[in-house]
Amino acid sequence: MKKYFRFKELGTDYKTEFMAGLTTFLAMAYILFVNPSTLALVGIEELPEGVTRIDQGAVFTATAIAAAIGTLIMGIFAKYPIALAPGMGLNAFFAYTVVLGYGIPWETALAGVLASGLIFIVLTLTGLREKVINAIPANLKMAVGAGIGVYIAFIGFQNAGIIVGDDATLVGMGDLTSPTVLLAIFGIIISVILLSLNIKGGIFYGMILTAIAGIIFNLIDPPSGLGGIVGEVPSLAPTFGQAIAHFGDIFTIEMLVVILTFLFVDFFDTAGTLVAVANQAGLMKDNKLPRAGKALFADSAATVVGSVAGTSTTTSYIESTAGVGAGGRTGFTSIVTAGFFLLALFFSPLLSVVTAEVTAPALIIVGVLMSSTLKNIDWDQFEIAVPAFLTIIMMPLTYSIATGIAIGFIFYPITMILKGRIKEINPVMYVLFVIFILYFMFLS
Repeated sequence: MKKYFRFKELGTDYKTEFMAGLTTFLAMAYILFVNPSTLALVGIEELPEGVTRIDQGAVFTATAIAAAIGTLIMGIFAKYPIALAPGMGLNAFFAYTVVLGYGIPWETALAGVLASGLIFIVLTLTGLREKVINAIPANLKMAVGAGIGVYIAFIGFQNAGIIVGDDATLVGMGDLTSPTVLLAIFGIIISVILLSLNIKGGIFYGMILTAIAGIIFNLIDPPSGLGGIVGEVPSLAPTFGQAIAHFGDIFTIEMLVVILTFLFVDFFDTAGTLVAVANQAGLMKDNKLPRAGKALFADSAATVVGSVAGTSTTTSYIESTAGVGAGGRTGFTSIVTAGFFLLALFFSPLLSVVTAEVTAPALIIVGVLMSSTLKNIDWDQFEIAVPAFLTIIMMPLTYSIATGIAIGFIFYPITMILKGRIKEINPVMYVLFVIFILYFMFLS
């Protein structure tokens, strides 16, 4: 084992790797509760006609299984201390845009995730993935990341009741004297304090403290005894295999854009995370990532497994840097993290205390972290600023990540051509321009 993971060469040992794996798990354990809550539209009391709610317990199990299998593949096959789980932003797109906004059944949405995973595998094995990524301007990549951050934070504020609908101004401030709103505000404050103090797993601990506060003030029903904390693993039956059963429903223009969005966001989430974690761990060689193909395969394979089990796109997590900071350098760190995800399967009863007010702070904080890419956009160039700004602002305003991407990608070639920079536009961008024009024509 030590030889396989090159412990001596990388200057690590079992104890260090174990603590690193535990640290990574605690830093991202919040996804076990936020993902089921998001996909099941817990913050939405009344669903539009024809829209059904995915089973929250099944999503919890699917989340843990997808995270465990994806992280195991990453650890054993690619040998990196990087953990995977259903991605924030992509789960919001799945639930709020595809299911709630478009009225597409969640079963068909899962089929779209499966399709994106299969395409991802093909692009990775053929080497086309890098060409597609390179075709997208860096500024637009940054804008997509920041826009998703703003969108997630907006959903968090809405679920918390801090921002509500208003007939006169579309949105307005909620009732800040409401006990449940005050609980969410407490969660935001405590999470900010924990993260400001650089406490590993601050988001997860913030959720725990918010749930405890809710129980103390009778805003959340407490778990009943040991059975309210540890219980049977929820059945996967409501979601397992639905992606395969409904695969034939994805062949529409609308679903094409959905699949492209799943694929596009996962592309850059994964690339950015792999580079960031590898850099921190000192694993980059000549500015290149060794075994990059294996790491990308782990990501795409996890998406396929997760979609079949019943969850949105699985991707590499930037929280893996927490484990690297604790000394993790090899794939054994990922194996430990995967083990904790499997162990977490038996704690599903805690879903009952993780209400919308408890998860809202996590959404807002993750939104803050994702918006950090704003600083990398070249705002001084108007031809870049326009599509970047429209990409960012239209995501929360239209309640759709896909629409934000589509509008930004339509304006990019227009502004670049008008500025005389036509030679800098990759042909792939023209293809996306046409696809997104058809997307809006279809929606109209």
